[in-house]
Amino acid sequence: MTKKERFERIIEYFKTYQPIAETELDYKTPFELIVAVILSAQCTDKRVNIITPRLLERFPTAYEMAQASVDEVFSFIKSCSYPNNKAKHLVGMANMLVEKFNEVVPDDINELQKLPGVGRKTANVIASVVYNKPTLAVDTHVFRVSKRIGLTTNAKTPLETERQLVKYIPENLIPIAHHWLILHGRYVCIARKPKCESCGISQYCNYFSEK
Repeated sequence: MTKKERFERIIEYFKTYQPIAETELDYKTPFELIVAVILSAQCTDKRVNIITPRLLERFPTAYEMAQASVDEVFSFIKSCSYPNNKAKHLVGMANMLVEKFNEVVPDDINELQKLPGVGRKTANVIASVVYNKPTLAVDTHVFRVSKRIGLTTNAKTPLETERQLVKYIPENLIPIAHHWLILHGRYVCIARKPKCESCGISQYCNYFSEK
């Protein structure tokens, strides 16, 4: 099977059996999503969804969060990973949104990455989820699943993985493909013991065929 064929068959499977795939982070506005994604680094979506309601009730907009002290934001997010750094990033991000972007979350990857706490992965999430841009964020699930299935070859970094994936995924499907791979990695192709017996794409998978 060629790589192109593998992509086509896996995409067809997900289009058929998972036509709707979305982020599991709870949010109502672009600002709420960027807060949630910053918090989600090295932290589960479940934990983030516990933290954000109280945080965003207190600071519902960038303007209000920009007025906050780092210590006050920390008090709301201390149960997540790396709360000290994330509190600084959130306050800094809110300040820049107010001062540079008139409180509007930008849709451009490069502009997004100017915000404190926003790297390429976070920028890609915001651009694809909020603005439906053809950007593909590579987290640990996407990195692992792509390599294990055989969608990527010798990709050593998230950026290499991203470039190899978007080469074969139709542009209009890139935003949802991000969620297909994340959810597949989170619930089926899990890190330690993938559930190959219940996997719908095992017949196209390098790992399964080599087993």
